[in-house]
Amino acid sequence: MNRRLALLVLPLLLAVAACTTATGDAPAPRPAAAERPSPFRDCAALSTAPTASAATAAPTTGGEALPELTLACFTGGAPVALRDVAGPAVINVWASWCPPCRKELPAFQRLSERAAGRLQVVGVNSRDSRNGAQSIGEDFGVRFPILVDQGEALQRALNRNAIPLTLFVDAQGRIRHVDATGALDDARLAELVRQHLDLAVPA
Repeated sequence: MNRRLALLVLPLLLAVAACTTATGDAPAPRPAAAERPSPFRDCAALSTAPTASAATAAPTTGGEALPELTLACFTGGAPVALRDVAGPAVINVWASWCPPCRKELPAFQRLSERAAGRLQVVGVNSRDSRNGAQSIGEDFGVRFPILVDQGEALQRALNRNAIPLTLFVDAQGRIRHVDATGALDDARLAELVRQHLDLAVPA
């Protein structure tokens, strides 16, 4: 009986001893994965007017000034005062959980490429997770600068609660048009830019 008990207990003792002695040789825990680099451009140049527009912009009258808000930049760095964004600019409020926002974001990216040097395209990510926004940027190739507005301060200042929401801002920083009609495509974006900012951009 004692011998049988010893045969049963011995493997258990060896297993415990092996676990105890192996802890010194166990690999160190791996550090957390490094944060993925942001797909978006930084916001440093937002206060510099597009080069081609600065020389040709004619003063306009009417329109409302951008709200006095300061928002964080998705890539970090200094927060951005919305009124310091140099126009002409198209400001798109979006979120990764919003299907029409996802549908139209590639058109905004193409607009930023086609109108480079004449128009700024800026995103405002609203009520979203950082991972959600980052994934959309990566999946859809969105590269323009993104500001972060988790408290919907911009929408509240404009008395608008729907997204997507797009602001067309002239060279003097005045809002010429606010569009909340749903997902915009290339042709409609080009038409709105021509109509409200007097800029011809290929669709």
